Amino acid sequence: MMKPLIALLLFCGACNVALAQWEPQTVNTDASFRSVDMAGADVVWIGGTKGTFVRSADGGKTWQTGTVPDAQACDFRDVKAFDAQTAILMSAGPAEQGQARLYKTTDGGQTWTLLYQTQQQGVFFDGIAFWDKEHGIVFSDPIDGRWFILTTADGGKSWQPVPAASLPAMTPGEAAFAASGTSLVVQGKRNAWIASGGGTASRVFRSTDRGQTWSVATTPLPSGEATGLFGLHFFNDKNGVAVGGNYKQEKLAGPNVTITRDGGKSWSSLTPATPAGLKEAVALLPGDRLLVIGPSGTGISADQGQTWQQLDTTGHHSVACVKGTCYAVGAKGKVSKQVFK
Repeated sequence: MMKPLIALLLFCGACNVALAQWEPQTVNTDASFRSVDMAGADVVWIGGTKGTFVRSADGGKTWQTGTVPDAQACDFRDVKAFDAQTAILMSAGPAEQGQARLYKTTDGGQTWTLLYQTQQQGVFFDGIAFWDKEHGIVFSDPIDGRWFILTTADGGKSWQPVPAASLPAMTPGEAAFAASGTSLVVQGKRNAWIASGGGTASRVFRSTDRGQTWSVATTPLPSGEATGLFGLHFFNDKNGVAVGGNYKQEKLAGPNVTITRDGGKSWSSLTPATPAGLKEAVALLPGDRLLVIGPSGTGISADQGQTWQQLDTTGHHSVACVKGTCYAVGAKGKVSKQVFK
């Protein structure tokens, strides 16, 4: 009698995972989203086009949707959530068109302060991250063959450029794809990584001193005009995962996941994640499971990327998770929630 019961339980458990779906959230906007961050399981901030931000402080039961004054032309492609009241939005786009901006709120989005703006030609912000409430970093596509990087030590009130001489030279065409904040991550008190694509190789840049100096390593994932790394996640100072693909052929099968065990000094291939195609972001779930998302759908691995299970084919651009509670965002006002046990 035991064998049939065990088999039935295993079968149904697999079915539950396979049938799990992202739960659509109603946020009352058609703005497109590429940025999401969480400050605890109940607090989520989202940035989007047309100067739009979205916020929930009660686990998605209610949503606040608004626009930053005088920022209607901004596309907020990254956001840093500090708590229910405090967040920083990063606007991507050509600086010479007034779109390279950082805004901060300390009252839940009721008012916003312009922290930083530049019109320096070539600046196009791709990601922002903070080690703590005071120390942060923002980076842009390269200028004169090197990343444009700024750091802050006072919560964003002032920003200092990292000298170009401290940065490795980049290859022709190399940049950061998507500008969804997924290609920059920080960890601990001083570590940072940036993922690239578009050049002769897909590479990961690494800093252990809060962005002041950098080294770079090549990954085994393909690179080219529309191909490269899109998302990063580090579990600790040694173990991290990068994902990518081709944004012009979003469902093209091929290598899309790579892993490091030495802090980003070297990278090795993993089994391609399913569903096949471009993966833009990666997160860690309870039980050391990996969650990857992209335009072709969501995949989960319970064995650190050796095998994958397709969750669904709903397309998203970015994801944030805290203790199994995840929010994913996409085009035309798409916000989704899932709680992974």
